[in-house]
Amino acid sequence: MQRFAPIATLGSILALASTGVFAQTSGDPETGRAFALQVCTPCHVVAEDQLSPRRLATAPDFRAIATTRGMTEMSLHAFLSTPHPTMPNLILSQSEQNDVISYMLSLRSQE
Repeated sequence: MQRFAPIATLGSILALASTGVFAQTSGDPETGRAFALQVCTPCHVVAEDQLSPRRLATAPDFRAIATTRGMTEMSLHAFLSTPHPTMPNLILSQSEQNDVISYMLSLRSQE
């Protein structure tokens, strides 16, 4: 069953792409930052100045994710739209995804 997981993930990505989920490219980075600071900080460093430390897991920093070679808006949408065993089953609205992704990608220009 596990050997079919990559095929299922690819199928999910293709299905999302065909439905226009990736068509929206706008998001508000400040809204995304505020949302991520509320929801993602138990596992991620969302911002260098965040007040609460990671306490549940040691997931990659948002800046590290954003600067990963080949990371695109589309790949972030695909990642946030498919379940992952190491990540809680968070269901973000399209607007929340756009905002968080916009924030994450804005971290590239802060280097």
